Amino acid sequence: MNKGKHITMAFESSCDETSVAILEEGRTVLSNVISSQIDIHTKFGGVVPEIASRHHLENINMVVDQALDEAGITLDDVDLIGVTYGPGLIGALLVGVATAKAIAWAKDIPIVGVHHIHGHISASYIKYKDLEPPFMALVVSGGHTNLVEVTDYNQCKVLGQTRDDAVGEAYDKVARVIGLGYPGGPKIDKVAKEGNPNAIDFKRVYLEKGSLDFSFSGLKTAVLNYLNTQRQAGNEINQADVAASFQQAVLDVIVDKTMEAVKTFKKDKIVLAGGVAANSKLREMLEERCKEEGVKLLVPDPILCTDNAAMIGAAAYYKFKTMGADDLHMDATANLPL
Repeated sequence: MNKGKHITMAFESSCDETSVAILEEGRTVLSNVISSQIDIHTKFGGVVPEIASRHHLENINMVVDQALDEAGITLDDVDLIGVTYGPGLIGALLVGVATAKAIAWAKDIPIVGVHHIHGHISASYIKYKDLEPPFMALVVSGGHTNLVEVTDYNQCKVLGQTRDDAVGEAYDKVARVIGLGYPGGPKIDKVAKEGNPNAIDFKRVYLEKGSLDFSFSGLKTAVLNYLNTQRQAGNEINQADVAASFQQAVLDVIVDKTMEAVKTFKKDKIVLAGGVAANSKLREMLEERCKEEGVKLLVPDPILCTDNAAMIGAAAYYKFKTMGADDLHMDATANLPL
């Protein structure tokens, strides 16, 4: 290993993916190992926190060894350790934080705690080597729906966020009630392609004038009420039409508010991040609007949209460069604010 290159080892365990990555100079991925628990949690219809924590414990050492092996390095080559310390499931976070701190202490390597959302935003630095702030970031996932103004590598301001369900959470709940199962996001995206997005007029929730916040719980209830009404009337339910109409109602609001934020805060770039960034309809709608408005849309590769340690490594690298290391008293925080 060329010691002229700065090597970061990163950990991500905020939900149900156990991931360890090795990066060179914060943007070049040498390895990005992800052990997913989707198959385990599918039978429960969602993530069970205690089961997730247990599987992180079982997987973490194996994932560490595989990441080092794929990168062709040892712990002696590592210059920095980055780890997600919030927000997320507290038991799951603790596994990653404890492992990262143990290695940092044993090998005397500086450690940096990374906010999960900051990680998602930083995923684009890996794909787009020349990307620098400022830009607007739309973070959409199972646990988050945020519009974030990024003014510097470590300076983010949340302009809008969900007041109830995150968009991915709403997808999961609606997928369950229309019989698609878990995980809901990719299943609704796929089925919606066969449906008519204008078949059912679900209300678009924009909240008060000028607000960049989101609300999806009312829409979720509207879908449930529609299904109950149709079943009571003995009508056949077109699963694809429900999925397409629900998705259109969600994405109309997300895209409109994103473009409003770009105009208001005078940005010429949008970074799309988080698991729902893999949604094909969202990408298509944003690309169309960005083209109309002369705004550049930047979307990481699908593997970097999911929860992964490479994005945490990129964020850790830039945080360490400007803010230095954290101490070993750093701890996991389930509701860590951005």
